[in-house]
Amino acid sequence: MSPYQLLLIDDEHDAVDALAAVLRREGFDVSVAYTGEDGLQQARAQRPDVLVLDILLPGMDGRAVCRALRAAGDHTPIIMLTAISATGEKIHSLEEGADDYLDKPFDPYELIARIRAVLRRGRPSALEQAAVWRCRARGLRLERRPGGRGAYLHNRLVALTPKALDLLEYLMAHAGEDVSYDTLLRAVWHSTLSDRDTVKVRIGELRRKLGDDSEQPTFIETVSGVGYRFIGPVEAEP
Repeated sequence: MSPYQLLLIDDEHDAVDALAAVLRREGFDVSVAYTGEDGLQQARAQRPDVLVLDILLPGMDGRAVCRALRAAGDHTPIIMLTAISATGEKIHSLEEGADDYLDKPFDPYELIARIRAVLRRGRPSALEQAAVWRCRARGLRLERRPGGRGAYLHNRLVALTPKALDLLEYLMAHAGEDVSYDTLLRAVWHSTLSDRDTVKVRIGELRRKLGDDSEQPTFIETVSGVGYRFIGPVEAEP
Protein backbone atom coordinates (compact mmCIF):
# COMPACT_ATOMS: atom_id res chain seq x y z
CA MET A 1 0.00 0.00 0.00
CA SER A 2 1.22 3.49 -0.83
CA PRO A 3 2.11 5.71 2.12
CA TYR A 4 -0.08 8.37 0.51
CA GLN A 5 -3.86 8.15 0.69
CA LEU A 6 -5.98 10.20 -1.71
CA LEU A 7 -9.70 10.85 -1.57
CA LEU A 8 -11.45 11.78 -4.84
CA ILE A 9 -14.87 13.42 -4.55
CA ASP A 10 -16.68 13.86 -7.88
CA ASP A 11 -20.14 12.89 -9.11
CA GLU A 12 -19.02 12.00 -12.65
CA HIS A 13 -18.78 8.26 -11.98
CA ASP A 14 -17.05 7.09 -15.16
CA ALA A 15 -14.52 9.94 -15.16
CA VAL A 16 -13.62 9.63 -11.48
CA ASP A 17 -13.30 5.83 -11.69
CA ALA A 18 -10.95 6.18 -14.67
CA LEU A 19 -8.94 8.83 -12.82
CA ALA A 20 -8.75 6.64 -9.72
CA ALA A 21 -7.34 3.82 -11.85
CA VAL A 22 -4.59 6.09 -13.20
CA LEU A 23 -3.69 7.27 -9.70
CA ARG A 24 -3.54 3.71 -8.40
CA ARG A 25 -1.17 2.77 -11.23
CA GLU A 26 1.05 5.65 -10.04
CA GLY A 27 1.18 4.02 -6.61
CA PHE A 28 -1.40 6.00 -4.63
CA ASP A 29 -3.97 4.46 -2.31
CA VAL A 30 -7.24 5.92 -3.62
CA SER A 31 -10.73 6.15 -2.14
CA VAL A 32 -13.70 7.59 -4.05
CA ALA A 33 -16.88 9.41 -3.05
CA TYR A 34 -19.60 10.60 -5.43
CA THR A 35 -21.38 13.16 -3.22
CA GLY A 36 -20.23 15.96 -0.98
CA GLU A 37 -21.90 14.47 2.09
CA ASP A 38 -20.25 11.07 1.60
CA GLY A 39 -16.92 12.72 0.79
CA LEU A 40 -17.00 14.81 3.96
CA GLN A 41 -17.79 11.72 6.03
CA GLN A 42 -14.94 9.77 4.43
CA ALA A 43 -12.51 12.69 4.83
CA ARG A 44 -13.27 12.87 8.55
CA ALA A 45 -12.97 9.11 9.02
CA GLN A 46 -9.95 8.39 6.81
CA ARG A 47 -7.88 11.59 7.18
CA PRO A 48 -6.34 11.27 3.69
CA ASP A 49 -3.06 12.93 2.75
CA VAL A 50 -4.65 14.83 -0.16
CA LEU A 51 -8.27 15.50 -1.09
CA VAL A 52 -9.21 16.06 -4.76
CA LEU A 53 -12.59 17.77 -4.73
CA ASP A 54 -14.97 18.77 -7.52
CA ILE A 55 -16.77 22.08 -6.93
CA LEU A 56 -20.01 21.16 -8.74
CA LEU A 57 -21.53 18.37 -6.67
CA PRO A 58 -25.21 17.63 -6.08
CA GLY A 59 -26.46 18.62 -2.64
CA MET A 60 -23.42 19.69 -0.62
CA ASP A 61 -21.02 21.23 -3.16
CA GLY A 62 -17.24 21.15 -3.07
CA ARG A 63 -16.82 24.58 -1.55
CA ALA A 64 -19.17 23.64 1.30
CA VAL A 65 -17.12 20.48 1.94
CA CYS A 66 -13.94 22.58 2.01
CA ARG A 67 -15.49 25.10 4.41
CA ALA A 68 -16.69 22.35 6.75
CA LEU A 69 -13.25 20.75 6.93
CA ARG A 70 -11.43 24.02 7.51
CA ALA A 71 -13.95 25.13 10.14
CA ALA A 72 -13.22 21.89 12.02
CA GLY A 73 -9.47 22.62 11.96
CA ASP A 74 -8.72 20.04 9.26
CA HIS A 75 -5.92 21.35 7.02
CA THR A 76 -5.65 18.36 4.68
CA PRO A 77 -4.37 19.72 1.33
CA ILE A 78 -7.31 20.21 -1.06
CA ILE A 79 -7.07 20.44 -4.84
CA MET A 80 -10.30 21.74 -6.35
CA LEU A 81 -11.56 20.59 -9.75
CA THR A 82 -13.77 23.02 -11.62
CA ALA A 83 -15.49 23.23 -14.97
CA ILE A 84 -16.30 26.88 -14.22
CA SER A 85 -13.90 29.23 -15.95
CA ALA A 86 -14.91 32.28 -13.89
CA THR A 87 -11.96 33.71 -11.98
CA GLY A 88 -14.24 34.65 -9.08
CA GLU A 89 -15.18 31.02 -8.47
CA LYS A 90 -11.52 30.07 -8.22
CA ILE A 91 -10.76 32.96 -5.90
CA HIS A 92 -13.64 31.98 -3.61
CA SER A 93 -12.33 28.41 -3.50
CA LEU A 94 -8.86 29.57 -2.48
CA GLU A 95 -10.24 31.99 0.08
CA GLU A 96 -12.24 29.18 1.65
CA GLY A 97 -9.11 27.09 2.17
CA ALA A 98 -8.34 25.17 -1.04
CA ASP A 99 -4.62 24.79 -1.74
CA ASP A 100 -4.82 24.55 -5.52
CA TYR A 101 -7.32 24.18 -8.36
CA LEU A 102 -7.40 22.58 -11.76
CA ASP A 103 -9.74 23.37 -14.65
CA LYS A 104 -11.71 20.57 -16.28
CA PRO A 105 -10.92 18.89 -18.58
CA PHE A 106 -7.33 18.24 -17.49
CA ASP A 107 -4.49 15.83 -18.12
CA PRO A 108 -4.43 13.28 -15.26
CA TYR A 109 -0.65 13.62 -15.12
CA GLU A 110 -0.93 17.34 -14.43
CA LEU A 111 -3.12 16.46 -11.45
CA ILE A 112 -0.54 13.91 -10.34
CA ALA A 113 2.19 16.57 -10.53
CA ARG A 114 0.10 18.92 -8.39
CA ILE A 115 -0.65 16.17 -5.86
CA ARG A 116 3.05 15.42 -5.54
CA ALA A 117 3.80 19.12 -5.16
CA VAL A 118 1.42 19.54 -2.20
CA LEU A 119 2.82 16.35 -0.66
CA ARG A 120 6.38 17.73 -0.96
CA ARG A 121 5.33 20.98 0.68
CA GLY A 122 3.84 19.10 3.60
CA ARG A 123 6.90 16.94 4.20
CA PRO A 124 9.47 18.44 6.61
CA SER A 125 13.06 18.46 5.41
CA ALA A 126 15.91 16.87 7.37
CA LEU A 127 16.96 20.35 8.51
CA GLU A 128 13.46 21.15 9.77
CA GLN A 129 13.33 17.84 11.63
CA ALA A 130 16.72 18.36 13.23
CA ALA A 131 16.39 21.89 14.59
CA VAL A 132 14.00 24.59 15.66
CA TRP A 133 14.02 27.68 13.44
CA ARG A 134 12.59 31.02 14.49
CA CYS A 135 12.53 34.53 13.12
CA ARG A 136 10.87 37.71 14.31
CA ALA A 137 9.73 41.02 12.83
CA ARG A 138 8.29 43.45 15.34
CA GLY A 139 5.39 41.62 17.05
CA LEU A 140 5.31 38.77 14.50
CA ARG A 141 7.18 35.52 15.13
CA LEU A 142 7.47 32.55 12.78
CA GLU A 143 8.51 29.20 14.23
CA ARG A 144 9.42 26.02 12.42
CA ARG A 145 9.96 23.02 14.63
CA PRO A 146 9.83 19.21 14.36
CA GLY A 147 6.25 18.26 13.68
CA GLY A 148 4.96 21.61 12.53
CA ARG A 149 5.15 25.37 12.06
CA GLY A 150 3.30 28.34 13.40
CA ALA A 151 3.00 32.11 13.18
CA TYR A 152 2.46 34.14 16.35
CA LEU A 153 1.38 37.75 16.60
CA HIS A 154 2.12 39.28 20.00
CA ASN A 155 2.60 35.69 21.29
CA ARG A 156 -0.83 34.52 20.08
CA LEU A 157 -1.06 31.80 17.45
CA VAL A 158 -2.38 33.04 14.10
CA ALA A 159 -4.65 30.53 12.34
CA LEU A 160 -3.23 30.34 8.80
CA THR A 161 -3.67 27.81 6.02
CA PRO A 162 -0.52 25.82 5.11
CA LYS A 163 -0.16 27.77 1.86
CA ALA A 164 -0.35 31.11 3.65
CA LEU A 165 2.35 29.89 6.05
CA ASP A 166 4.52 28.87 3.08
CA LEU A 167 4.07 32.33 1.60
CA LEU A 168 4.80 34.13 4.86
CA GLU A 169 7.92 32.04 5.41
CA TYR A 170 9.23 32.84 1.92
CA LEU A 171 8.56 36.56 2.24
CA MET A 172 10.18 36.76 5.69
CA ALA A 173 13.21 34.84 4.41
CA HIS A 174 13.55 37.51 1.68
CA ALA A 175 12.66 40.54 3.78
CA GLY A 176 13.38 43.88 2.12
CA GLU A 177 13.43 42.33 -1.37
CA ASP A 178 10.94 43.02 -4.15
CA VAL A 179 9.51 39.55 -4.82
CA SER A 180 7.59 39.14 -8.07
CA TYR A 181 4.36 37.23 -8.56
CA ASP A 182 6.13 34.73 -10.82
CA THR A 183 8.87 34.15 -8.22
CA LEU A 184 6.25 33.44 -5.56
CA LEU A 185 4.34 31.09 -7.85
CA ARG A 186 7.52 29.12 -8.57
CA ALA A 187 8.82 29.09 -5.01
CA VAL A 188 5.58 28.57 -3.07
CA TRP A 189 3.22 26.90 -5.57
CA HIS A 190 5.89 25.15 -7.68
CA SER A 191 4.02 26.45 -10.71
CA THR A 192 5.25 27.99 -13.94
CA LEU A 193 1.82 29.43 -14.73
CA SER A 194 1.32 33.18 -14.41
CA ASP A 195 -1.66 33.44 -12.05
CA ARG A 196 -1.54 36.57 -9.93
CA ASP A 197 -4.98 35.95 -8.44
CA THR A 198 -3.68 32.86 -6.64
CA VAL A 199 -0.98 34.94 -4.94
CA LYS A 200 -3.34 37.83 -4.21
CA VAL A 201 -5.79 35.56 -2.40
CA ARG A 202 -3.12 34.29 0.00
CA ILE A 203 -1.69 37.76 0.53
CA GLY A 204 -5.22 38.86 1.39
CA GLU A 205 -5.49 36.04 3.92
CA LEU A 206 -2.19 37.03 5.53
CA ARG A 207 -3.19 40.67 5.76
CA ARG A 208 -6.56 39.87 7.33
CA LYS A 209 -5.12 37.48 9.89
CA LEU A 210 -2.22 39.80 10.76
CA GLY A 211 -4.39 42.92 10.85
CA ASP A 212 -2.14 44.44 8.22
CA ASP A 213 -3.41 47.49 6.30
CA SER A 214 -2.46 47.39 2.62
CA GLU A 215 -2.45 51.22 2.51
CA GLN A 216 -0.22 51.60 5.58
CA PRO A 217 1.36 48.16 5.94
CA THR A 218 3.28 46.93 8.94
CA PHE A 219 4.42 43.66 7.39
CA ILE A 220 3.61 43.17 3.69
CA GLU A 221 3.96 45.98 1.18
CA THR A 222 2.61 45.89 -2.37
CA VAL A 223 5.21 46.67 -5.01
CA SER A 224 3.15 48.09 -7.87
CA GLY A 225 3.40 46.07 -11.07
CA VAL A 226 5.88 43.65 -9.49
CA GLY A 227 4.61 41.79 -6.44
CA TYR A 228 5.28 42.19 -2.73
CA ARG A 229 7.92 43.07 -0.19
CA PHE A 230 8.11 42.01 3.46
CA ILE A 231 9.06 45.10 5.43
CA GLY A 232 12.27 44.39 7.33
CA PRO A 233 14.19 43.93 9.40
CA VAL A 234 13.63 40.26 10.22
CA GLU A 235 15.79 38.88 13.00
CA ALA A 236 16.70 35.22 13.42
CA GLU A 237 16.33 33.76 16.92
CA PRO A 238 18.29 30.87 18.38
